[in-house]
Formats: sequence, C-alpha cells, structure tokens
Amino acid sequence: MTDRLIPSTAALLAALTAAACAAGPTSGNTYESEFAKLTADCERRGGILATNGQQTGDPARDYVCEIRGQPSSRIR
Repeated sequence: MTDRLIPSTAALLAALTAAACAAGPTSGNTYESEFAKLTADCERRGGILATNGQQTGDPARDYVCEIRGQPSSRIR
C-alpha cells in the first residue's frame, strides 16, 4: 500500500502546484486596473496615454503620458 501512496501523493502535490501557478496572484493590482489608473491620471493632467513601443507587462513602463497644448507655467 505504501508503494502506491507515495506516487499518488506526489501526483496530487504536482497537480495542486500547477493549479496554484496557473491561477496567479489573487490580490494586488492587475494590468487593467493599473492601466486605467494611469489613463485617468494622464487625462486629468490634459494628456493622452500613448505606447512607447515596449511590452514589459507593466503599464507604467509600456506607456507615456503625452501632454499637448499649453506649455507649463514654468516655460512661459
């Protein structure tokens, strides 16, 4: 019986580990929520969120806020 219990336990442990990895983290910011926050902040400042050509999986690194229109008060 012991000779069947060890492989069964190992298979169960491997399946649970794979399921946990596939599910990913359940807390914290997701890409979409971080992207939405960056978009709202950029629009609040009068800008447009634009891609910079990178694809890192981190919206803060993948996008820049392009502010167009009036120059800032320190330039005038």
